[in-house]
Amino acid sequence: MNEIIRKIEEEQLKQEVPKFRVGDTVKVYGKIKEGNRERIQIFEGVVMKRQGGSNRETFTVRKTSNGIGVEKTWPLHSPNVEKIEVVRRGKVRRAKLNYLRGRVGKAAKVKAAAVK
Repeated sequence: MNEIIRKIEEEQLKQEVPKFRVGDTVKVYGKIKEGNRERIQIFEGVVMKRQGGSNRETFTVRKTSNGIGVEKTWPLHSPNVEKIEVVRRGKVRRAKLNYLRGRVGKAAKVKAAAVK
């Protein structure tokens, strides 16, 4: 039974997933269905956490919109995620950036990583 499930999950994985880590600023191109139309909406923010594995892997992105923090959790291998574009690399020392929720303005920024 395990091998059957594993085989089905491998078929659902995306072939090309960009390399991004916690603290990076990313643009997520998500498909949105409105009635019978389908369009792509961009959600740009800082990756707060990555969790799970295989085809169940998810990541949470946080942005501020009109002074209000908005978080959205995306499945990494979902067909509703068109593409993920890394805008800039961040330098953090934690796996989950929950402390950003309590910060506002410049205090909520993540340091930029050194370019190699």
